[in-house]
Amino acid sequence: MATYQTTPLFGGALVCDLPTKFADVSRLRQVPNNQEVYIDKDGFTSIIIEINERVGDDGSTAEVDGRALTTHLEEVVGEDVEGLKVWNTTPTQFSKLDEDIPAYTLIATLSPNAPPSKEAGSSSGAPRPGTPDFTAIILTLVRLEREHTDLLITVNVPHISGEYDEDDVDLQLGKQGQLIGDAVDYASRIWESFRVKDWGLFKEV
Repeated sequence: MATYQTTPLFGGALVCDLPTKFADVSRLRQVPNNQEVYIDKDGFTSIIIEINERVGDDGSTAEVDGRALTTHLEEVVGEDVEGLKVWNTTPTQFSKLDEDIPAYTLIATLSPNAPPSKEAGSSSGAPRPGTPDFTAIILTLVRLEREHTDLLITVNVPHISGEYDEDDVDLQLGKQGQLIGDAVDYASRIWESFRVKDWGLFKEV
């Protein structure tokens, strides 16, 4: 069972609970001003909280917000969109935000592009060691229309051969496995604990 600590983000303007075993990446390397990035010290999972300009039409409907979620997801995965599969999308309620603020969460998997077919006797088509078999993505979008902001919370879960039990993971059958199960717990704790302490942040970023 993960232990959590209250973690200030963006200079304390935002606050949420993050697992104690996650480290602030900005202490190791430069991180864009609109992001806070934390990574599991004992694994490969990362949590990214990102402030973006709102995309899409005014107002909030399932259709408008669904298109915005798709837009952000495609930006997250970039050129690898061919290997992307979205398994489910659900409305999400943040305990400490107004109930009328729309939020949505999706679970997707991203498989690396298939290597080029290799000629007999050639190993050039083999994936590089350490390349994930796939990466699970838990992406939450919070639509802050008044602030012209889309807040993204992404939990990236690379599944590297030998680091997880392949028999435990089959999203088609609803089997998430340990790593995705943990990541869902991290996301759920963020939904429960996330607070905005300084709304002026969204004017600055």
